[in-house]
Amino acid sequence: MTHTQKLVWFISVQLLLVLFALDSTTNALQVGFYKYTCPHLEDIVHSTTYYYISRTPTLAAPLLRMHFHDCFVRGCDGSVLLKSTAKNQAERDAIPNQSLRGFQVIDAVKSAVEKACPGVVSCADILALVARDAVLMLHGPFWEVPTGRRDGRVSIALEALTGLPPPFANIAQLKGMFASKGLTVKDLVVLSGGHTIGTSHCSSFSNRLYNFTGKGDTDPTLDRNYIAQLKIKCKPGDANTLVEMDPGSFKTFDEDYYTIVAKRRGLFQSDAALLDDIETKAYVTTQAITHGATFANDFAASMVKMGNIGVLTGKNGEIRKQCAFVN
Repeated sequence: MTHTQKLVWFISVQLLLVLFALDSTTNALQVGFYKYTCPHLEDIVHSTTYYYISRTPTLAAPLLRMHFHDCFVRGCDGSVLLKSTAKNQAERDAIPNQSLRGFQVIDAVKSAVEKACPGVVSCADILALVARDAVLMLHGPFWEVPTGRRDGRVSIALEALTGLPPPFANIAQLKGMFASKGLTVKDLVVLSGGHTIGTSHCSSFSNRLYNFTGKGDTDPTLDRNYIAQLKIKCKPGDANTLVEMDPGSFKTFDEDYYTIVAKRRGLFQSDAALLDDIETKAYVTTQAITHGATFANDFAASMVKMGNIGVLTGKNGEIRKQCAFVN
């Protein structure tokens, strides 16, 4: 091979690498993806979401949780929004998702967006934007949401049952599940802070009050005084009563969650588990002492990272006409 041939070969390889990089960039999520195809998208999402959250602030937490549950199963592809069919039980009917609320908000936003920009914006992107705005409306942080997701066509209940971190998970299980999604230990403890808003059914933690090891005992990692308070609200077998996850400020997105966890008053075993790891415990302690000095920025960063899990872009997936049904 002559010097000239080597040079031509080298330039050709470099050009191919550049073209590959450009193609990858084209298919990546980006802030302002709909700048020209649906310029008023975020205004429409914000105003419609505000209509619901201003009237029912308790919808904010389920909408945030819905986005999390979507991303952890098949990636952020809107699969959690699909309804079951005669031949398939979808994610939203899996046990961990049966307490999700706010699907009407997503449907209302989608309807409003479709009127302005028919067939352009995915349900997966709408869910990501609604989750951000829901947090913001409860005085939480703002973050730019990269968009360009496409909607998935598959939704399987069993995958939600096995893929979502359960409230009884220990720290090893939590770290493993988050790592499998490309999330760090810091992302784990930061995103757990989303429990600063919302409520939980007694059934999600009643074993910690009445039968922790199958011997009619209580969870020794849960504050004794708090156990007494919870037993007043949650009687054995109670599957309906709701308890505030962050007592006193469950409608405000703040750093109080970490103060509660530090005092051994987190509702779930997965909350208490954050004290069983050096890194997560250090973060909990720091946020509790500093009144959440970095929590808002950390949460915003981890949400963007979570929103990139397994996304469908380019020609993959579809843009659903209705979020509950494939086209």
